[in-house]
Amino acid sequence: MYNYFNNIQKHKVFISYYHKDDQKYKNYIDDNFKDIIINKSVMDNDIDSDNSDEYIKRLIREDYISDSSVVIVLVGKNTKTRKHVDWEIYAGLRGSVNGNSGLVGILLPELQSNNNQYYYEDIPSRLADNIKSGYSKMYDWNYAINNFKSIIDEAFENRIKLKDKIDNSRNQMQNNTTGWY
Repeated sequence: MYNYFNNIQKHKVFISYYHKDDQKYKNYIDDNFKDIIINKSVMDNDIDSDNSDEYIKRLIREDYISDSSVVIVLVGKNTKTRKHVDWEIYAGLRGSVNGNSGLVGILLPELQSNNNQYYYEDIPSRLADNIKSGYSKMYDWNYAINNFKSIIDEAFENRIKLKDKIDNSRNQMQNNTTGWY
């Protein structure tokens, strides 16, 4: 029997998100798209939070993101407040031996308005910089889930085609900031 998924190019995808608030969305992607992506994300307890910030940044960059071709940012109410999310976006855009990663934002239902609009102030600043520059795109949850393969493929292609639009100039976050809670 012919299996459609055997002929799909799987992209190595790093999913950046706020574990405390948005784990269920990450789990949904893990459960439903394992046939089209290779998940390179940090799992709970993979990295000891007692390590220094510089060591954690290096681990994220070298052990998880360096061979990822696309970084997906799951954008919930508190995602913009998390320094690790900022570091992960930074590492993906920075590039490595395999080049930089494509970047996609997915607006989670808790942050969506009735007309699926969002404000740059409500999303991680580095992601907003790259949406403004034209390097990245933001999708609402329903659209992203229904068109998952095509948005990953597009981000993969854009990592080369739109490389000159990457904006990684912002200083990295040093601390988490306060969120909505």
